[in-house]
Amino acid sequence: MSNMVQLDQATTLLVIVLNYRTADLTIDCLDSLADEISAIPGSYVVVTDNASSDGSAEKIAAAIDSKQWHTWAELMPLERNGGFAFGNNAAIRPVLESTVASPYVLLLNPDTVIRPGAVKALLAFMNDRPDVGIAGSRLEELDKTAQQSAFRFPNVMGELDFGLRLGIASKLLSRWAVVPEIADCPHQTDWVAGASMMIRREVFESIGLLDENYFMYFEEVDFCLRAYRAGWSCWYVPQSHVVHFVGQSSGVTDSKRPPKRLPTYWFDSRRRYFLKNHGWLYAALADTAWLLGFTLWRWRRVVQRKPDTDPPKIWSDFLMNSVFFRGGQI
Repeated sequence: MSNMVQLDQATTLLVIVLNYRTADLTIDCLDSLADEISAIPGSYVVVTDNASSDGSAEKIAAAIDSKQWHTWAELMPLERNGGFAFGNNAAIRPVLESTVASPYVLLLNPDTVIRPGAVKALLAFMNDRPDVGIAGSRLEELDKTAQQSAFRFPNVMGELDFGLRLGIASKLLSRWAVVPEIADCPHQTDWVAGASMMIRREVFESIGLLDENYFMYFEEVDFCLRAYRAGWSCWYVPQSHVVHFVGQSSGVTDSKRPPKRLPTYWFDSRRRYFLKNHGWLYAALADTAWLLGFTLWRWRRVVQRKPDTDPPKIWSDFLMNSVFFRGGQI
């Protein structure tokens, strides 16, 4: 185990896998990375562990040793579980503070499996487009069905559409929809999923690290918005195929199981995003739009006898965690 990132001047790509009590998933992710890393000179992987305290760190360290991955991978145990941004920043910070070049950083979820050539596709795209600051993979199921992984920035009309869930309204509001249709070709987008997101070093140097005041969720949205405001573009690169077992690392968004009640930190992150980037009035409009749309949806669901697939207590949880009850402090 290491508390320092062991890179040298030849390092061109730092891959960070953040583990929290998902040792088996992390090991499978590393296994899928082995051939990719060997095919990319100067690439290196750091597994940060957010104080799992369940034996995860020891199990991952043992796998790195027994499978002879120690030449290209290391484990960095952390003193506490500070969330997604905290865990990734722990590996990024020492690199930025050193003289090591490392022009690219790839954030990778532990609940991912790299398809052959996925990392090389992102790297080639970034090398060909020096104006691009961030690039994201096509996330997909094991059967290669595409998942949503390129998005628009959250906005008031998009919140209304998300709550309302009405076909005709969605068509009228399509230009504001946070989740657009999945495309098969590379294209510029507002933000990409942090499950597989490559970032140019200069982006960190110009805007700083991920915001650690987000525990989980919305931190990559916030980062991409900050990059956009600093003049960096973000692109979706579907030639980079990455299997994503949705929700397995967080346990929140697992679509294969009945929905769980959303944790308070999800609402805290959403509220922080709107307040930090758009101010109290805009956040209040966004909360109102979602609550109005979702209320209409719940009435329509009962009338039309549609199945209830929403997380438990989501309406009351949303209201109690809105700016109207929690205020405008970030």
